Amino acid sequence: MPHSFGVRARTRHMFSKKFRQHGPIHLSQYLMNIKVGDYVDIFANPSIHKGMPHKFYHGRTGIVFNVTKSAVGIRVNKLVNGRIIEKRIHVRIEHIRRSNFAKEILRRKVENEATKEEARKTGVKVNLKRTPKLPKDGYFIASPGGDNVEITTIQPLPFSDLV
Repeated sequence: MPHSFGVRARTRHMFSKKFRQHGPIHLSQYLMNIKVGDYVDIFANPSIHKGMPHKFYHGRTGIVFNVTKSAVGIRVNKLVNGRIIEKRIHVRIEHIRRSNFAKEILRRKVENEATKEEARKTGVKVNLKRTPKLPKDGYFIASPGGDNVEITTIQPLPFSDLV
């Protein structure tokens, strides 16, 4: 058979609803309050064909730059031949969700502002950068026989050719 390169090619599972998730969309999806600058995730709803994004954008996160009565404009980064291009797409409101990762960014931003304000008052320099989890501190293990037992150091024998 000839190879298919259609718009919805290879989307058998991507554009299908999960088990027991079929049926009409909840009204809260249409009443979602989205503003310019919000972070949103693009998840195509297969039961609504109008305003559906291309399969590449399914699961991507973008920033809202435009809001109309039934759709939103989203800025999404796309990797094209080794460079990242900012694409601007319009997607209907049924195909987006509010992004959860933005909550973590906003939480960190509020904490950093409070820390900076505290540092200004006290005059202490603070580091606001995230740091990876450091290794655990070293410690000494008590010898199993008590303090007066001599500890034996074991070393491997040097290699000797037995032939």
